[in-house]
Amino acid sequence: MADKLRVGIIGVGGIANGKHMPNYAKLDNVEMVAFCDLIEERAAEGAKRYGTPDAKVFTDYRRLLEMKDVDAVSVCTTNDAHAEISIAAMEAGKHVLCEKPMAKDAEGARKMLETARRTGMKLSIGYQNRFRPETQYLKKLIENGELGEIYYARAIALRRRGVPTWGQFLSMEKQGGGPLIDIATHALDMTLWLMDNYKPVSVTGAAFHKLGKMKNAANIWGPWDPDKFEVEDSAFGFVKFENGAVVSVESSWALNMVTKGESDNSCILCGTKAGAEILEGLTLNGEKFGELYTWQPSLKRLPDRSYLEIKEWVDHITNDGPLTVKPEQAYVVSVILDAIYQSSRTGKEVYVNVDI
Repeated sequence: MADKLRVGIIGVGGIANGKHMPNYAKLDNVEMVAFCDLIEERAAEGAKRYGTPDAKVFTDYRRLLEMKDVDAVSVCTTNDAHAEISIAAMEAGKHVLCEKPMAKDAEGARKMLETARRTGMKLSIGYQNRFRPETQYLKKLIENGELGEIYYARAIALRRRGVPTWGQFLSMEKQGGGPLIDIATHALDMTLWLMDNYKPVSVTGAAFHKLGKMKNAANIWGPWDPDKFEVEDSAFGFVKFENGAVVSVESSWALNMVTKGESDNSCILCGTKAGAEILEGLTLNGEKFGELYTWQPSLKRLPDRSYLEIKEWVDHITNDGPLTVKPEQAYVVSVILDAIYQSSRTGKEVYVNVDI
């Protein structure tokens, strides 16, 4: 490997511009040498702003993967292309940081995991909420046994009116779903990681397309087009685990409720010794000396969660440093999301057997 990690960006849209490229640019041991997007002008703009003077621009990711001087890629495309591109990249000898969700469906995620194991290439998924200060602090408390056995949790990603009206978010073909696969994937990942529980056995779920049919609806990003709204506007699931624990999953882009602090990427954990809520900050609750208590720790501010994620990813490649988001864990998230959708379609409980 050269003195600097040479990175290619595949998909130069919002998540690449908002997260990947600006954070790679902050690291002295990284250079971005190739940019690919179906819209050539977007790739060219990314190269101009973040690339090396001789950075290459492509509209076909296969041509980027042919470059011998690319060590790793960030895959920032629509969900339907995650597995295809990530697998091809690993086959071509590139390490892969793929945006969430791992894939459009569990089958694609499984193939990604198998390819990483077979090729020996490093693979991680963009679940940056594990790097939030409240999440990091709570993880240490849980590992120290402060909550005891966590047997019930809620993974919460609720928006009253927060439908993304740009890009391909409303396309079933491109994305595979709506708020469940888009934002609840973060909340579920965070919840499972804090619980350290990756053995689901059954899933029941329901997805709704109710408010998406509305015309001229109130929405923080302006009215959506009901004719293009192909995915669910809310979805809910109930997951049972091998050890008896249960997790409820709650997601919406549009739902007639006032969330009172519950929003994107929140979770509630209930243990035998204490409980914790990541809603508006971190709140702990329990009982001591015959009295109930709640406590909000004063947490030191950490660098931006996305920067910490990218920095760790680069160190994992260059120095074999630790990896917080393991592909095996991200695969379980995809299995559960898939099962919620399947249960909604069939009206039946779905049994899963995850062997990772």
